[in-house]
Amino acid sequence: MLEQEARAMFKRSSSPQSDGLRLQAMDAEDLSCLSALLQDALVRVGDIAFLPEQRRFAFVGCRYDWAAAEQGKRERCHSGVHFDGVRRVRHLRIARDKPDAILDLLAVTFEPAAEPPGGVVTLIFAGGAAISLDVECVEARLQDLGPRWAAKACPSHELDEDGAGRS
Repeated sequence: MLEQEARAMFKRSSSPQSDGLRLQAMDAEDLSCLSALLQDALVRVGDIAFLPEQRRFAFVGCRYDWAAAEQGKRERCHSGVHFDGVRRVRHLRIARDKPDAILDLLAVTFEPAAEPPGGVVTLIFAGGAAISLDVECVEARLQDLGPRWAAKACPSHELDEDGAGRS
């Protein structure tokens, strides 16, 4: 169901070499679908880049396929994501000096600026880490980059007694 909703909200283009997702988000509603598809993606710190001359922020992660999970499959695939029109990037609790550290992406949010269409896109990771992107407007793309493989487990987000989540 999630994949069908995402396909309806995004432009989908076919690629002769892959039948994976290839999506574009152009507003906050699209971005919320992209966030759902990226929930629990594992991102290596060294696979995150800001290219200021291109005004682009990009990363590659191992996306958990929630649509496949609905069909009883546990799969991951490499996915590339980039945001265009990025003016500034801020990091919170990201150990950029540890390129092999792994971040667990929980959500991607958008907070509009006082003057639309700009605002702040925030990538929220487990453990309180975050990356904020000051953007001219929402313009993001996600593309699956290769074959799928079996995931060892389905990510879970149980709540502790104090209400704090674990993944």
